[in-house]
Amino acid sequence: MFMMKSIKIGFLAIFGCFLAAQGFAQTDLQPAAIVNLTRSEPITVKQFRTEVERVEKSARRSLSDKERRDVLDSMINERLAIQAAEKEKITISENEVNQQINQLKNQMVQAIGRQPTDAEFAAAIKNETGLDISTFRDQARRQLTTQKYLMSKKQSSFDNIKAPTDADITSAYNLTKSQFVRPDTVRFSMIQVEYGSDAASKSKAKELADKLIREIGTSPSKFDEVVLRGQAPNSGYQAGDGGYLPRNMEAAQVVGQDFITIVFNLKQGEVSKLMDGLRGYQVVKVTETYAQKNLELDDIFQLGSRMTVRNYIGNSLLQERQMEVLTKATQELVAELRAGKTFQVFEKNLTW
Repeated sequence: MFMMKSIKIGFLAIFGCFLAAQGFAQTDLQPAAIVNLTRSEPITVKQFRTEVERVEKSARRSLSDKERRDVLDSMINERLAIQAAEKEKITISENEVNQQINQLKNQMVQAIGRQPTDAEFAAAIKNETGLDISTFRDQARRQLTTQKYLMSKKQSSFDNIKAPTDADITSAYNLTKSQFVRPDTVRFSMIQVEYGSDAASKSKAKELADKLIREIGTSPSKFDEVVLRGQAPNSGYQAGDGGYLPRNMEAAQVVGQDFITIVFNLKQGEVSKLMDGLRGYQVVKVTETYAQKNLELDDIFQLGSRMTVRNYIGNSLLQERQMEVLTKATQELVAELRAGKTFQVFEKNLTW
């Protein structure tokens, strides 16, 4: 009798948990809003909550009710614009998405002085946006679609933007010249023997790395020979130009403080000792050195590029003007798309 009662209580407890979970799932599927400019498209409670939680994680605080509603409004506006773009047959190609991704990679190159690996780029995107690469690419496509639609409707506003004059650029430089300082920077070549997470992989990589460092010793010419061999298929290691490395916190966060310390203690043409790096065993040779410098208008803004400080400031001023026009044009377009019964919000479903 006691056993039957226990079984019954256990069954009821499990059944209660099942009903609670089922109820939660049903709530998740309920609409927070429905967009219906050209077709009915729900924004579910789960989608809304996920976006709120992502924004809260990025902001490192909870959002107020008004801020939550702002998040929902942004989701509604984006879907309205995408439906409107679909109606106008505006699409974004895979190549356009790749160009957007490459622009972000180039910004990272400027920050760390070299090309980031795919893993480093993915980690940076995750840290900055809270999104994995696949989700980030999808979000980039949606944003590019809304931007293209906006441009198609408000092109005349952008055509009337005036480029900054030399006087504008000089004035801006004089106000901000203390910010145009190039830190101590080196350019280096690197040999890297990557290893996996298991002990056997690391041991095998160490054996090859020790063999290479014995061959190189401290000889720059031997180092160059090993670099050339490393560029051949099936060499077992990677080698080549490591790019420009500034001595700053951003670079240290990517390559590690120990790497920064060792590299900046080398003279031009000098070969390092064998290092146990973040992803493998490494040997580097410094090929160029640049001391810290206060940059003038016609100095190169970033080593390895052709952009001068003058060009950088000119582009920045132009982008500011474009942003002002973009903000105004976006507000006008959103007002147009939200006019009439193009969406519905379910207030009772906005709290959890």
